[in-house]
Amino acid sequence: MQNNDTPNPFSLSQLGWKPVFQQQLTLEQWDATPARVRAVHRNRLELLAETGLLTLERTPAMPPLAVGDWLLLDEAGRYLSHLERQSLFQRKAAGTALGEQLIAANVDTLFIVSSLNEDFNLNRLERYLALAHEAEVEPVVVLTKADLCDEPQGYVDQVQALDPLLLVVTVNALSQDSAEALAPWCGAGQTVALMGSSGVGKSTLVNALMGDSVQSTGGIREDDGKGRHTTTGRTLHPMTQGGLLLDTPGMRELQLTACEQGVSEVFGEITELAEQCRFADCQHGSEPGCAIQAALSDGRLDPRRLASYQKLMREQAFNSASLAQKRARDKDLGKLYRTVQNHRRERKGNR
Repeated sequence: MQNNDTPNPFSLSQLGWKPVFQQQLTLEQWDATPARVRAVHRNRLELLAETGLLTLERTPAMPPLAVGDWLLLDEAGRYLSHLERQSLFQRKAAGTALGEQLIAANVDTLFIVSSLNEDFNLNRLERYLALAHEAEVEPVVVLTKADLCDEPQGYVDQVQALDPLLLVVTVNALSQDSAEALAPWCGAGQTVALMGSSGVGKSTLVNALMGDSVQSTGGIREDDGKGRHTTTGRTLHPMTQGGLLLDTPGMRELQLTACEQGVSEVFGEITELAEQCRFADCQHGSEPGCAIQAALSDGRLDPRRLASYQKLMREQAFNSASLAQKRARDKDLGKLYRTVQNHRRERKGNR
C-alpha cells in the first residue's frame, strides 16, 4: 500500500461512516483502519481514509468492489476484509457479455440527471428510478439546462406525473446559485451519486457542486441536441457542502437485472391494478376480468406506462435467468476442473 500524503480534511463520519458499518466490526477488528474506495482501477484501488489518500494493490483475495465500498486494513495497510454494503447499484454488463457490473456502493441519494431538450425521455427516467428503488436509495430527478428551455415546467409536470411524491429539481448547472437547490442532499457524511445518459450535463453539474472545474465539459451537438460524453470513470469527490459526490460515466445502455421489486415500486399503480385482475396468472392481454385492460379502456392508465413496465419486467427477468444459468455453468465447470486436478494429483502420487 502506498500513502500519497494527500491532505484529507475529513473524519470517518464525513467520509460516510455510519453505525451500520461500525456494528459489523468484531473485537479483533477494532484496531483496523477503515478506508473507503474512491476509485477502482484494473490493478489498484484508490482509498480515502483519515490518514489521507491511499493506493492499494488489488489481489485475488478481494471480492468484486465498487466505488463507495468500505474496506478494513491492518496496521501495515494490507487488505483485511470488505464490509457489508448499505446499498448497491449494479447492472447487467454492457453488450452481449453475460455478467454483472457493479456501479456504486453505499450511496444515500441518487441524482438522476436529464436535460431539458430533445434528450428528455420518460422511459429512461423510469429505468433509473427502478434501479434506485431496488437499491433502496432516495432518487431525485435533476433536470439540467433550464437556461436553454423556454418552458421547463412542462417537463417537470411530466416527471411529477410518474409519482406525485417524486422529488424534481430544475437547474442551470452553469449557475452556482442554481446548483444550491441541491444542497439539502449534499451535507457532511452524505454520499450522492449522479447517473444519466451521455451528454445531459453531468460534468457541468459536478463542477457546480464542487465549486471547481474538476471535470471537462463538452458542448451540445446541434443535429440532435445531445451532449458529448466527457466523464470516463467513477470517482468519489468531496463537495463544498461537505458531502461526497460519485460521478459516473454516461451510460448508453442500462440493462436491469434482479430488479423486480424496483420496477414494481416505480409502477405502483400497475402493480395495484394487477392485484385486482380476476385471474392470478393474468397476462393483461385479452383475459376476461383484466383490471389493467379496463384501466386502459377508460383512460385511467397510460398505454406508454404499461409498455414501459412490461418491457422492464421482461428485461430484468431475462437477464436474471441468463445470469443464473451462467453462474450454474461456472459452478459445474469449477467442479470439473477440481475433479481433473484431483485425478492428476492421485496419478502423480501413485507413480
